[in-house]
Amino acid sequence: MKMKAVIAIDSLKGSLTSMEAGAAIAEGIRKAYPDAETVVRPLADGGEGTVDALVAGMGGRFQEVTVRDPLGRPVKAKYGIIESTKTAIMEMSAAAGITLVSDSERNPLNTTTYGVGEMIKDAITSGCREFIIGIGGSATNDGGIGMLQALGYGFLDKDGNQVPFGAKGLKELCSITDANVTAELKECRFHIACDVTNPLCGAKGCSAVYGPQKGATASMILDMDGWLADYAALTQKVNPAADAEYPGTGAAGGIGFAFLSYTNAALVPGIDLILGETRLEDYIKDADVVITGEGRLDFQTAMGKAPSGVAKLAKKYDIPVIAFAGSVTKDAIECNHNGIDAFFPILRRICTLDEAMDAANAKANMTDTVEQVFRIMKAWR
Repeated sequence: MKMKAVIAIDSLKGSLTSMEAGAAIAEGIRKAYPDAETVVRPLADGGEGTVDALVAGMGGRFQEVTVRDPLGRPVKAKYGIIESTKTAIMEMSAAAGITLVSDSERNPLNTTTYGVGEMIKDAITSGCREFIIGIGGSATNDGGIGMLQALGYGFLDKDGNQVPFGAKGLKELCSITDANVTAELKECRFHIACDVTNPLCGAKGCSAVYGPQKGATASMILDMDGWLADYAALTQKVNPAADAEYPGTGAAGGIGFAFLSYTNAALVPGIDLILGETRLEDYIKDADVVITGEGRLDFQTAMGKAPSGVAKLAKKYDIPVIAFAGSVTKDAIECNHNGIDAFFPILRRICTLDEAMDAANAKANMTDTVEQVFRIMKAWR
């Protein structure tokens, strides 16, 4: 009976995408086991690379739209569409990411999530009603009001005008209206990849915990925290169920709160969301071996990152799990206590970092290392 190997590996960032790394592994397995059945599935954790992985692995297409960046400038944002399910796959960082602003421009008083709303609106126009959105890496702390403004919500000052972009707009906020909201929004469901549990406000809120890395000073943090509390109180008049203490409402500068309070949304751990959408368990059930990995395997891998999610699924069926990575750290041994039976770095000679990360080298290293590991397995069997 031929061996079935299911492969779900996260991207080796800067080198190989999830599907490219998976294909390299499959090639290595077949060199040792020419008749093996190899199944490559996409893997991501809701962060960078999620759109590429799911579009490639689920037969989707890319769509590009010009939206506003965190400072209101035009930027081309890419997202994915899975036509069969009318699902849009997005990373909010494409429109509101911290990498879109220079160090000197970082100031959460000015940065907006408006472009995220423009992406959503474009997807709605394209017929999408299901959304998978990763919300990591934002430059913003506006509570998601920019996104909601783009979708037609009125966040109004004392004169009835839309408040300005950025957290400074929260200071001017006096009332909230929904008279001009995009009509189709009520038909949409949002699955938000969220791996943080911060509330909206307070010592563990978005302003205090994440504000400094976005350019906030100590005085800004105090101001923004107070403004977000006022925003939450106003939101309760629109939606009495809004809960600023709910875990994850402080994610990405408060956009978690916006999604939960103003849309039909659920916050889900990134790896759980991706594994569910890709139906990985269906493929793993009858596998003989499962292969996973990522760019660097370390202690954090065992603490809920994508490879540990794959291992957890495999162990439901007592299937052995092997991981491959660009590099491994000494504390990666924790992975052996969390479902990964053995792991291997793929570097095969001393080289520079640039040489190691070169895509052609990474592919060859992956294929050659996998081949030798599976030759050991073949000899043992």
